[in-house]
Amino acid sequence: MNKDLYVSSPLLPELDDFIPYLRDIWDSKRLTNLGPFHQAFEQALADYLNVEHLSLFNNGTTALMTALQALAIEGEVITTPYTFAATAHALVWNRLTPVFVDIDPQTFNLDPAAIEAAITPHTRAILPVHCYGVPCDVAAIGEIARRHGLRVIYDAAHAFAVQDGQGSVLRHGDMSILSLHATKVFNTFEGGAIISPTLETKRLVDQLRNFGFVDETTVVACGINGKMNEISAAFGLLQLTHIDAALQRRATFDALYRDRLDGVPGITLCRESDNHGYFPILIEDAYPLSRDQLYDAFRQQQIYTRRYFYPLITTMAAYRQRQQAVFHALPVATHVAQRVICLPLHPDLTLNDVERVLAVICEAPSVPLISRATPLTVSDSKRLQP
Repeated sequence: MNKDLYVSSPLLPELDDFIPYLRDIWDSKRLTNLGPFHQAFEQALADYLNVEHLSLFNNGTTALMTALQALAIEGEVITTPYTFAATAHALVWNRLTPVFVDIDPQTFNLDPAAIEAAITPHTRAILPVHCYGVPCDVAAIGEIARRHGLRVIYDAAHAFAVQDGQGSVLRHGDMSILSLHATKVFNTFEGGAIISPTLETKRLVDQLRNFGFVDETTVVACGINGKMNEISAAFGLLQLTHIDAALQRRATFDALYRDRLDGVPGITLCRESDNHGYFPILIEDAYPLSRDQLYDAFRQQQIYTRRYFYPLITTMAAYRQRQQAVFHALPVATHVAQRVICLPLHPDLTLNDVERVLAVICEAPSVPLISRATPLTVSDSKRLQP
């Protein structure tokens, strides 16, 4: 009997390797409040990502909400409808007006031309998302922001360890926000981070993260409790010793999918990202099944894919009926949301798992025999060996 196969699976080291960290926490009785594991992990993560000013948070949504507070943004913020709902929620919680514009058909990130067309006298910032870990057009967005005097906050929830021609993609904009959620490439159970451009900005972020406290008796801002606890921070330290191998396995499975699915009629392979956090494909008219029919076919085989990101935020009741939101024409985002499906991709996959996924796609009725998945071989297995 086949096991349930999910689109993601959290990276977990051996439990015995984590026990010594837990024992240290039990012995110290320091569970939170910026303890030694928090301090050590914050610096270690900054070093790994090659960024200077990183602040840990209890989750990525709190981090994004805090970043918007730190920049004191008011008015309209241009963002994408093709993302997880928390991106827009953070704007609304800060009493900002989300302005949704269309995406680029190749990267699924904000289209710079659509950003430019949506700017009004009330626009104050741009909130792009590095969708699936594919970098935004940071040069074009940066130029637009400079010309119009706008802030740029990057939702980099998908972009752990992603590089561009200038180094870490997290270096761009006024701030970048990471998610360290269990579903992400690198997790601390729950967690997040803000990457700031200067030490001064980091200090403000750190104050806001801890209720606005500067010291025991001095409160300088209306902050929030956004601190990461010691158990999550300790887990993060251990995860750093495993992440490189996990990223390599992701890359290998990504390559196997691409080898087998390239040329299947009606299947569009999407752009590859550095960290291989997701494997989205588009189901076009030439494929014999609709996207939702394929989704159901997977479920019948106990394979639980996801339609990231469907529905668009703009079609959700929370935003469709919201007066304080602006919707521009979204033909590309609508097309992609109706056709996208993300296949299982994580370090715990096996060759048999990949074969199961490929079989559902390539053995659908009317798929040409030439596209049928061939069994994975010994050479494929060797690609998974360290």
